[in-house]
Amino acid sequence: MARLQGEHESRHFSLLDVGTGSGDIPVRLVRWAEDRQLSTQIIALEYQAVSIAQAALQTHGSDGIFLIRGDGATPPFRPASVDYVLASQFLNHFSEEAIIALLRSWAGLARRAIIISDLVRHPFAYYGIRLLTRLCTRNVMTRVDAPLSVTRAFTMGEWREIFQRADIGAFDVRWAFPFRMLAIGSLGK
Repeated sequence: MARLQGEHESRHFSLLDVGTGSGDIPVRLVRWAEDRQLSTQIIALEYQAVSIAQAALQTHGSDGIFLIRGDGATPPFRPASVDYVLASQFLNHFSEEAIIALLRSWAGLARRAIIISDLVRHPFAYYGIRLLTRLCTRNVMTRVDAPLSVTRAFTMGEWREIFQRADIGAFDVRWAFPFRMLAIGSLGK
């Protein structure tokens, strides 16, 4: 965010967190902004009822976070209604065509940028997560879901191609440890 928040610009930003899950990212963003004396409006959008209930517990007492139950494919917002759209660990659940449609939809909502953080498919990631989940948890769901998520993810080259095919502007796509990708698409509206 610091890179995207210019020195001469407003001390306020708004962000839509699509697929917020338990709401941990909005909580961290609010703390980050408070440390820098920035004001925020974070909209945490989540489709799953169980997840939105967990997010309500996680975000309780955090000013500037608004929980909305809704679909990331058809967000209930006006065009150009937020500065940033964020999707973290969310897009690996969709096909390439669905991701392109989501990115195009979000480009209409974001005034400044779209920020994507997601898994990268890689053999080391797959075998590493299989080993880690076997050693660290007895939860069968985690043991099955974690390697499956890596299998469904895209390689760095595939991610770059998806962003290019979305045709909504240039994306800076970078490798992030461990086996993650960070992409920022500046919209410059």
